[in-house]
Amino acid sequence: MNHTFQILEFNLILEKLEEFAHTEAAKERIRNLTPCLKEREVRKSLRDTTEARIILDRMGLPPAVSMSGLSVIINTTKQGGCLSAEELESMGVMLTGVKRFKDFLNRCKYLELGLPYYEQDLNPLEDLAREIYESVRNGRVEDTASKYLKNIRQDMVRMEEKLRTKAETILRGNKKYFSDSYVTIRNGRICLPVKRDYRTSVPGSVIDQSATGSTLFIEPAAIMGLNEELERLRIEEENETRRILYTLTASVEENLEVLEADKSLLEKLDFLFAKGSLSASMAGIEPGVNTDRFIRITGGRHPFMNPETVVPLEFELGKTGRGIVITGPNTGGKTVSIKTVGLFCLMAQCGLHVPCREADLCMNNQVLCDIGDGQNITENLSTFSAHITNVMKILDMAGPESLVIMDELGSGTDPAEGMGIAIAILEELRTNGCLFLATTHYPEVKTYAREAEGITNARMAFDKETLRPLYRMEIGEAGESCALFIAKRLGMPEEMIARARMYAYGERETIRDNGPDSLKEKDNGRKAGSPRIEKQIKTAGNKNTMEEKFTVGDSVLVYPDKKKGIVCRPVNEKGVLQVQMPDRKIWINQKRVKRLVAAAELYPEDYDFSIIFDTVENRKARHKMEKGHQEDLEIRME
Repeated sequence: MNHTFQILEFNLILEKLEEFAHTEAAKERIRNLTPCLKEREVRKSLRDTTEARIILDRMGLPPAVSMSGLSVIINTTKQGGCLSAEELESMGVMLTGVKRFKDFLNRCKYLELGLPYYEQDLNPLEDLAREIYESVRNGRVEDTASKYLKNIRQDMVRMEEKLRTKAETILRGNKKYFSDSYVTIRNGRICLPVKRDYRTSVPGSVIDQSATGSTLFIEPAAIMGLNEELERLRIEEENETRRILYTLTASVEENLEVLEADKSLLEKLDFLFAKGSLSASMAGIEPGVNTDRFIRITGGRHPFMNPETVVPLEFELGKTGRGIVITGPNTGGKTVSIKTVGLFCLMAQCGLHVPCREADLCMNNQVLCDIGDGQNITENLSTFSAHITNVMKILDMAGPESLVIMDELGSGTDPAEGMGIAIAILEELRTNGCLFLATTHYPEVKTYAREAEGITNARMAFDKETLRPLYRMEIGEAGESCALFIAKRLGMPEEMIARARMYAYGERETIRDNGPDSLKEKDNGRKAGSPRIEKQIKTAGNKNTMEEKFTVGDSVLVYPDKKKGIVCRPVNEKGVLQVQMPDRKIWINQKRVKRLVAAAELYPEDYDFSIIFDTVENRKARHKMEKGHQEDLEIRME
């Protein structure tokens, strides 16, 4: 399925959808999103997306709820750990967000939708939120968390002031002992910067020293008792802070079930509003879904194409047949069209809106694609080999509930054989009973699609005046590559166009009327200013091998019509021979002729072929000339 997602660019849709999600759980759900196979769930999912879109259009974005680190907080609580002040503060912020989200959904109830009633399952735990708010702020436990903590911190402030005053008194009374005029704190204790030479003049404990060693940071003996009292107060403060944190953690643990339910519902709502935001970003609509195996798209456009310039797609499949063969010029929009159909089906089964005016899309058990080059150098597969390998996998997997999409069917090999393979693949798909879309350039495939039951031709419109594709699909009519028309408009001579048409479609009238000489170079000479090739002089033994390939009287098969004929003139130096068809003689390149039975096996050695190839008038004239010269008598060669 991932291969199909990449080909149809559904993975890019998921990446864009993920940008609208805020919670990690919603983003993970989006990354793992796959088409649902249950019709009831698909309809419910689409309805949720529609309601989210309506709320966004009418009420704006819902308030964001910060749930960063919430999973870690819940796990710590479950394991009996103590939450930090920062974690408790995050919990309080989340509960405040839940309250705002709940209020937002309440305001949306006037829209008479089902989604706003999710608010009934949201519990903001206002008492817990208030307790956290009153106890924790700015990453620390507040003084107001308990009366005892407040008293301890007040005693600490007084003790710190008393210590500082006592130390500054010592500092001012003996300035010559000190390297600086201020007290400092080292390892949490108030110290004086004493010069090393006066170490013995200031009784106390050395706590630290400067980098050069010239200054010693001494805790004077006169304030040592006060420092110890301050340290005792700090221990009491830490114990009381920890007690408060444990108490708040216990409150969180008591409400753990509610918190997990809030978290789960907020992640679900985040996912739903992400789908609504995606719909709004591409002006999507809720498509209808069916299990009756038909697809109808009105005014569809690929999500990643400019809506102001893209030509809307009008498409229908499944009502009158299960397959569509699309033809038309290169860069005419065939591939984009079939990708759009497949992408819409995937999006609908994932509960996503699609950008169009109206759509009714069938559910598929799988969408199978063969689009693009597919050449694999590491596995030594050519383009054609890669296509056939992929096609065989698709044919093996496809069934009545599948949608198959194939681009440039039968390409990458000999045209005649590729055409046959393309028809064989289409016939197999038709037998499998799946819905399928295919693009091709082969005229024989268009004929097959026109005649085969359950398959419809379609074409991409082309403006022959401006030589520009119109990117508009027209179902019911076969298209053409327009290559000959474009070549003519761009200056290719008429005789070259006629010759190309003869080889491509067997339209030989223009060439046949002019005879074999029309296939020779003009004036049988060189272009002005072109260099001259010096030809090798042929010896008598150097026999033209082309003349040996076909002989007069050979029974042959003429492609692409596969009609039988008889060679009446062998291959000339241009590789062209004349063949007697049932109704006329034609000149045709030897590459489009296959010998069925040699003349030697059909006729006696001295057989007179003029009986077959000459007109009655020519035979009479030739008989008279054999008796002698005849005035005004001529033999007309066709």
